[in-house]
Amino acid sequence: MPLVDFFCETCSKPWLVGWWDQFKRMLNRELTHLSEMSRSGNQVSEYISSTFLDKQNDVDLPSPTQKEREKKRKQQEQQPMSQISGVKKLTHGSSLSNSSIPRFGVKTDQEEALGQELENLNKWGLNTFRVAEFSNNRPLSCIMYTIFQERELPKTFKIPIDTLITYTMTLEDHYHADVAYHNSLHAADVMQSTHALLSTPAVDAVFTDLEILAAIFAAAIHDVDHPGVSNQFLINTNSELALMYNDESVLENHHLAVGFKLLQEENCDIFQNLSKRQRQTLRKMVIDMVLATDMSKHMSLLADLKTMVETKKVTSSGVLLLDNYTDRMQVLRNMVHCADLSNPTKPLELYRQWTDRIMEEFFRQGDKERERGMEISPMCDKHTASVEKSQVGFIDYIVHPLWETWADLVHPDAQEILDTLEENRDWYQGMIPQSPSPPPDDHDKDEEFCVDKFQFELTLEEEEEGEDLDQSSAGEEESSYHTPEGREPRDDAEQETAEGQNGLADSPLMDL
Repeated sequence: MPLVDFFCETCSKPWLVGWWDQFKRMLNRELTHLSEMSRSGNQVSEYISSTFLDKQNDVDLPSPTQKEREKKRKQQEQQPMSQISGVKKLTHGSSLSNSSIPRFGVKTDQEEALGQELENLNKWGLNTFRVAEFSNNRPLSCIMYTIFQERELPKTFKIPIDTLITYTMTLEDHYHADVAYHNSLHAADVMQSTHALLSTPAVDAVFTDLEILAAIFAAAIHDVDHPGVSNQFLINTNSELALMYNDESVLENHHLAVGFKLLQEENCDIFQNLSKRQRQTLRKMVIDMVLATDMSKHMSLLADLKTMVETKKVTSSGVLLLDNYTDRMQVLRNMVHCADLSNPTKPLELYRQWTDRIMEEFFRQGDKERERGMEISPMCDKHTASVEKSQVGFIDYIVHPLWETWADLVHPDAQEILDTLEENRDWYQGMIPQSPSPPPDDHDKDEEFCVDKFQFELTLEEEEEGEDLDQSSAGEEESSYHTPEGREPRDDAEQETAEGQNGLADSPLMDL
């Protein structure tokens, strides 16, 4: 459903429709200028457009070689399409007894050091890397077990402890250790971040125990069996997964299928004592939340969240009033999405490690595309990508708008998170190599409102009746974004030299 129609059908306030049109124009203008400024700026704008907007790019698909055809034929003979790929037969914890259950659900010789790290389990910025180091590289098993115990979920839902340990370890084994970013370390981080957000005072006691269980479980499985390449890569290469899921949220559908399939493995059904209705409701919620981690749904989620902010109700104590299932699920979807996009909000030493990992994964995909003779995806070419510019653009256009809106919803609970985000953004901005460039002419000055940092405010002011939106476009920056005074222009040293690198005049941004 187009987002304009979404606003029309779900909200009686007409200015929300005007806001969304205005937002699209502003974002399109920002990314167009970014695209035109330099080759690396073009890559960043293309990455944001292709990843976070729900439209697939047209690509020239290379014909498979005879060797690739033969390999795919053998795979199809060995595994029918009806079978969920990636599920391995493993055995964990079948002999566990209450006396042999480790304190944090994993066997380790560094239990004391692990315990010290897990003292920060309920805080924002837990060092998941150190948890992995002290847990024999079992961060997901360890953190999932500890969160379940912290929230007394085994007691509430009668989950046998040995079954919980068996499932957590089996799940972790289905994350790929050789994938640089989308591995069990990332899953553990997103799950712990979701756990921390669920403890936000503004949503305290808002969600039912079943909703909390669903959110934590969704975060735990949300990237299981991730191959380290994007949905678009799977679609472009005619992969079995893309065929299975008809090119729609390919990986997210697969993560769900694997996560639920593993419950059927020996002694893995942690939901065995839920009622039939509870299981059905939990499954529905988990599917909803994991599908929302498809980054192409980002703009829709942001629109939902902003609508909720502008219509929110709170109790006398400041707790959000979410009195129906639809509202609670909107918040939970965005909560898991925020957790999934939380790296730039963490302490800089952690954020930099996550950045190194995601760029390594991008570059590996770029290498695969180069080997196949495919067009290399934005930000995946290790020879031309600017890591620093990618992070600044990622924060400016995606992360900050999302987290600022979340902060408005739970005000003032997320202010420290926003402060850290802005500090990290400024650090990466300062790391962009600066080179002298010719002074812009007057025309360029008029066009440079986006050359450094823009502040995404999303203030929704009702436009005057009868006012022509096109005539008011010059003032739109003040209503949605502004560029602080005193900032130097972005580095313009990398001028575009390759033919065919156009702006975003026909960008998916215009087709939201």
